Amino acid sequence: MSELQREVRYCALAPVELREAAGDQINVTGYAAVFGEAADIGPLDSWGWSEVVERGAFSAALQRGDDVTFLINHRDLPLARTTSGTLTLTEDERGLRVDTALDASDPDVMRILPKMRRGDLSKMSFAFEAEKESWDETGAHALRTIQSVRLYDVSIVTDPAYEGTDIGLRSKQLALGGGVDLHRRQMQMRMRLTSGS
Repeated sequence: MSELQREVRYCALAPVELREAAGDQINVTGYAAVFGEAADIGPLDSWGWSEVVERGAFSAALQRGDDVTFLINHRDLPLARTTSGTLTLTEDERGLRVDTALDASDPDVMRILPKMRRGDLSKMSFAFEAEKESWDETGAHALRTIQSVRLYDVSIVTDPAYEGTDIGLRSKQLALGGGVDLHRRQMQMRMRLTSGS
């Protein structure tokens, strides 16, 4: 590969939790990428391919300390950032875990909180350059395995590429047992949407 290209992948597998902490802080936790989850990139019957993120793909980026921002749909001003200590990224057995401490008084945070609570913003994504990858073109369509990346941002998004994950939103009230009926209705709606009924 002669030149790295910035790419964006959306992940909808693991729930993201939103918790209102003491003071003016909102904690958001979730996964921007999940290992081993295949995503179809483009139409497989013509030019598209399947893609899988390999376990360990984020290790070099985390060890290097890539300056990663937490954005909305990969745009706008950052809501959090690794270099400021308001965004923490870790790689575990599941994937790339995101932990943020958002400022509840920030107008951008106030703008997205109702949308997250309603489930309008319910997915995560990551922007990257593939530093190491492999391709297998022996099957019906190509399979790309991402082995190592340079990270640019993680984002709350509306349309994911990796459909296995979704963002779950949790308030302090829900975490302490309130709002159970709303949470149950949201889960039932998600099940209906994923089953196509």
